[in-house]
Amino acid sequence: MAESKHHTLRKQFQPEELQKLPPQVKSRYMAYQEPPKDIADAQAITRKRLLDRKKKIEIQKPNLSDKEAEEREKHAKLIGQLKAAEARNRLRIMRLRYQANRAQEISHLIACQPVALKAVRLQALVPPHVEIKEKGDMLDKFSRQRVEALLKDMQGLLTNRVN
Repeated sequence: MAESKHHTLRKQFQPEELQKLPPQVKSRYMAYQEPPKDIADAQAITRKRLLDRKKKIEIQKPNLSDKEAEEREKHAKLIGQLKAAEARNRLRIMRLRYQANRAQEISHLIACQPVALKAVRLQALVPPHVEIKEKGDMLDKFSRQRVEALLKDMQGLLTNRVN
């Protein structure tokens, strides 16, 4: 079936046959054809007119002084900083929305459990809210004293093991 569609697109149609085609097939076929001469001429004229207009605007634009150019640069930099701040804010809001939706769905799944034991297990395995654990002191008292002693040893007496 797909092959028959490809063959119809590759086939060269007569204008009468082209009019009989469904609009989707006709538009697919016409997309790869060269535009008619009048349309190609109109496109060329439009391109030329746009280039002429661009040149005319550049000629009319007065030369900016150094001060004005510096002001424009500052303004452009400020605009860039504002856009970056807005993007960061959008990302933060999206992250918060995602976390809230995730927590809500997990809470709903936990609430829908038929047995309390299953709900507790699910809550233990998949907590609704991501808990940010602060990294506490990973060293015990003895290790902490050893590290402090090594840091205080400026002459390397504790670590130098050469006889």
